[in-house]
Amino acid sequence: MGGRFSEAEVGQRLGVSRTPVREALFRLRNEGFLEVESKSGRHVRPIDFDRLDQLYDLRIVLEQASIDRLVTRPDEAPGLAPLKAVWLVPVAERLEDPVQVGSLDEAFHASLVSAAGNAEIARVHQDVTDRIRIVRRLDFTRGDRIEATYAEHAKILRAILQRKADAAHLLLKSHIEQSKAEVRKITLHTLHEARRRLASA
Repeated sequence: MGGRFSEAEVGQRLGVSRTPVREALFRLRNEGFLEVESKSGRHVRPIDFDRLDQLYDLRIVLEQASIDRLVTRPDEAPGLAPLKAVWLVPVAERLEDPVQVGSLDEAFHASLVSAAGNAEIARVHQDVTDRIRIVRRLDFTRGDRIEATYAEHAKILRAILQRKADAAHLLLKSHIEQSKAEVRKITLHTLHEARRRLASA
């Protein structure tokens, strides 16, 4: 288990009131990153990489099912037009801010699923997205990963528009698995650095 802490300690360290801290901690608990015990308080849970792997694998299944629906439509799904405007742009027009690209990445995958028109798949996909959001955003802390995301999203989108289901499946699976691997490396490195700083403090 990680160290114990209180809302007041976190709020004081971040310079914010207890209300936003409480909301953030509630969300972290729901996403499986915190454990709350009535007597001893809150603990940071160790990151369960097996669970994260399973969630990423579920994303692949849900998104590939959505691709199948998109490529067999008689017309182009209306939800794809906004994606083309964001991802099929010249290199000079690409965004570089990690927070913005992280949000756009999440929206890309959610939009693919919602454009397919199955509300239940979209609901489950959103639940998966909520549960991996914190670690997933780490993928955009490096410039090369931002560039790779633009290139990979463009290839996936073009394959869907050309109704090449097999190609889109392979591209999507490779994209998500690469992201999963990068997030694992970055998470382990971040944890190592945090422990090193604590040890030398």
